[in-house]
Amino acid sequence: MQIQLPEAVRWILNELQKHGQDAYAVGGCVRDTILGRSPQDWDITTSARPEQVKAIFKRTIDTGIQHGTVTVMVDHVGYEVTTYRIDGEYEDARHPKEVTFTSNLLEDLKRRDFTINAMAYNETTGLVDAFDGIGDLRRGIIRCVGNARERFGEDALRMLRAVRFAAQLGFTIEAETRTAIEELAGNLKKVSAERIQVELTKLLVSAHPDELRTLYQTGISAVILPEWDAMMETAQNHPHHCYSVGEHTIAALGEIRADKVLRYTMLLHDVAKPLCKTTDGKGIDHFYGHPQKGAELARKIMRRLKMDNATIDAVCGLIRVHDVNPKPERKAVRHAVYRAGLSDYKLLFEVKRADILAQSSYMQQEKLDYLRDYEQIYDAIVSERECISLKQLAIGGSDLIAAGMKPGPEIGRVLQKLLELVLDDPSMNTKEKLIGYTLKNLFI
Repeated sequence: MQIQLPEAVRWILNELQKHGQDAYAVGGCVRDTILGRSPQDWDITTSARPEQVKAIFKRTIDTGIQHGTVTVMVDHVGYEVTTYRIDGEYEDARHPKEVTFTSNLLEDLKRRDFTINAMAYNETTGLVDAFDGIGDLRRGIIRCVGNARERFGEDALRMLRAVRFAAQLGFTIEAETRTAIEELAGNLKKVSAERIQVELTKLLVSAHPDELRTLYQTGISAVILPEWDAMMETAQNHPHHCYSVGEHTIAALGEIRADKVLRYTMLLHDVAKPLCKTTDGKGIDHFYGHPQKGAELARKIMRRLKMDNATIDAVCGLIRVHDVNPKPERKAVRHAVYRAGLSDYKLLFEVKRADILAQSSYMQQEKLDYLRDYEQIYDAIVSERECISLKQLAIGGSDLIAAGMKPGPEIGRVLQKLLELVLDDPSMNTKEKLIGYTLKNLFI
């Protein structure tokens, strides 16, 4: 099998080989190239020790030299070059206590997580595939190298990575590998929130976010996202729904594009339903207040996962208003947009559409028709530049002071009153009219 290597990777391999060392492209870059995907990174493994790599190449960075990794810079792009190694005992279900360098490529490949990630390639030897990674790619299987319990015992994050790879590639997890996950999922509590979040995000924005079901079935989510288990176990006996909260969420994730903010919004938009559930005398379930409570709970979850503040704010803002349905008329929509305070209001229509499409067929077309009208009204408001925020108000605090108002907190209150006026009637949004209204109503 021949693999097309980038010119810089070919040059690094050739330089190492010219100095008497073995060197191969290894891991995910080999897997992705065979699958016809574009690798994000090209990793290189070599028999050369770190100090030898540094001697061969002029520009290097000591990225993980204690574990044998040196980054070689070529035209301002970094390529990680790592010495063949054997990992010592894993003391924290994540990192080896020590590593031993080796000159044996197979010993290095043996320590890797999955067969599809344990292939190496160079143009001299060709493909080195000691664990039938090619076979597993053809079968669409995620399988551990060697003993699955040992691999997951070494690094607990690999269990979540197995589900993530299944989601990204559309593969299934091999039976023994899955059984080992079910047995050892509890060890994920030893893994940092940052690493959990990276893998969960990759799963969410993949082509198969429905692999969240596997997180629940294997016991992974009970450790990293117990709120998901509660959602999977909460029924929705209501005419508008045909799934549990969790299954509705999975369906909604499949109806929205693979954007981080949108996918996290759909994941958590109903996260508070298990806490808000009540059942009336007719046996119908209700979830009063779940959007507001959900925004609060989502913020706690995303902080726990060490998510960045911009993503947290965007997601929680969308969750808070995802069930708001103003009258399909301009005045009501202007007020709704202002109250929502979203940085990108258009995202809300994507969220609402996915939510509707994941519900029962009861009144579904009516809901979609309403949403179409709602979005068209919003688009018209924006295109005609009607005022929907304080920034768009024709006057500011300095104008009120110039008209005779004393500086102080009262200025903010007056501007708020004027904005409400303009939200009701956009034609009032001129400096003359707003100053005149302020003087007439004795705000000054």
